[in-house]
Amino acid sequence: MIKSPENGFRLKGLGVTLSIAVAAVAIFALTHTLKNIDTGEVFEVIRRTNTSLIVLAATLVVASYVGLTFYDVLALRTIGRSELPYRIAALASFTSYPIAHGIGAVSLISPMIRYRIYSFHGLTAFDVVNICFLTGLTYWLGNLTALGIGLFFAPDAMSVVDLLSPSVNLWLAVALLLGVGSFLAWCWFPRNIGTGRWPVRLPSGPLVLLQIAIGVFELGAAALAMYVLIPSGPNIGIFPITAVFIAATLLGFASHTPAGIGVFDATFLIGLGKHDKEPLVAALLMFRLMYHLLPFVCALGLFGIVEGWRGLRRRRGRLRPLRNKRLKPVN
Repeated sequence: MIKSPENGFRLKGLGVTLSIAVAAVAIFALTHTLKNIDTGEVFEVIRRTNTSLIVLAATLVVASYVGLTFYDVLALRTIGRSELPYRIAALASFTSYPIAHGIGAVSLISPMIRYRIYSFHGLTAFDVVNICFLTGLTYWLGNLTALGIGLFFAPDAMSVVDLLSPSVNLWLAVALLLGVGSFLAWCWFPRNIGTGRWPVRLPSGPLVLLQIAIGVFELGAAALAMYVLIPSGPNIGIFPITAVFIAATLLGFASHTPAGIGVFDATFLIGLGKHDKEPLVAALLMFRLMYHLLPFVCALGLFGIVEGWRGLRRRRGRLRPLRNKRLKPVN
């Protein structure tokens, strides 16, 4: 069955409507949650946060972004372009993720930035599409695995968010982990999907295992950074924080709001709502500064420098022959 343009527009319209609905509900919930927050206490909690904990959280954020770079490394290896050095994969990853998430249009901005980086090194648009698909696959495999583990060990933590009983969440965790395991078994031997003209190569089983490990490491480092920033007052375990953190990340991604603003925060605060709000809001503010704002600014600056340097090289490459032609003596 051929999908008509009208059906495509309807699907896009439905997606936009759902994104707006998720964002609207989350912002309403966040406004209600923050209604009685003591802002003075929030900033006092930030002021009292030990410097060593802030340094540790920042180190974990850096580790998380380093893990993200290996999404591109694995994708390049899968499509047979492993000759590209790590620095190029790291540049494409670090510029595309923070900028795309910071702006909000991940599916549009991320491929554009990756194409600007990779096309300079001979990759085609279809290569970049493959890379985006494979990095997205790593992201989802890591998310679903980490979410399954978090739900399995703390099924009651998600009940406030998804309104399901802990026993249902436990079965949901089992289903998620079985689904990831089934995909791993299906991919154990290399496969292609897509059409004969536009084949997309899937990673083999060992690479899928590596994808899962890297995805869990990247998400775990980010969740652990949040865990470190929460003061010792609210006695919250790592598994509840991990489960709620990943749910907040996924809902923020679905809303397409810049950095999941409003949606991520509301989900996190509601999911851990039985605890005092001020320490959680303080941790959120510090985490957003480290994980979203600073990387976004750094990635924008780095991408601007790279584009400026390449533009200067192209200009010099065009001007040099003209200058040589002018200096050539006339017989």
